[in-house]
Amino acid sequence: MNIPANLKYTKDHEWVKIEGDIATIGITYFAQSELGDIVYVDVDTLNETIEKEEVFGSVEAVKTVSDLFMPITGEIIEINEALADEPEKVNTDPYGEGWMVKISISDASQIEELLSAEAYRELIGA
Repeated sequence: MNIPANLKYTKDHEWVKIEGDIATIGITYFAQSELGDIVYVDVDTLNETIEKEEVFGSVEAVKTVSDLFMPITGEIIEINEALADEPEKVNTDPYGEGWMVKISISDASQIEELLSAEAYRELIGA
């Protein structure tokens, strides 16, 4: 199971990469493997400030649709436009080219509430 140690995680299976006051967010390898083949990524919240645990978009797989939950409060400053044409990047490279959004972090104290790779591994039983 691919769970990079340099990332933070949520119980809702999002990953967060912190770089200064910018966070890159996507779904975990575990999440994409549970969903199956991703056919559509819907994020239309660019330039909106989304509160922690609010829905910021959705991922559609062949048999299901799953909401995406904001791991920490922030303003969405970039959406991965490549996913419009190639949503399968979420399956093939969830921690790289399959990222969903980049945000400007509003409340850095919320980072401490995220799960470490080890805690996330325990959560999913890996």
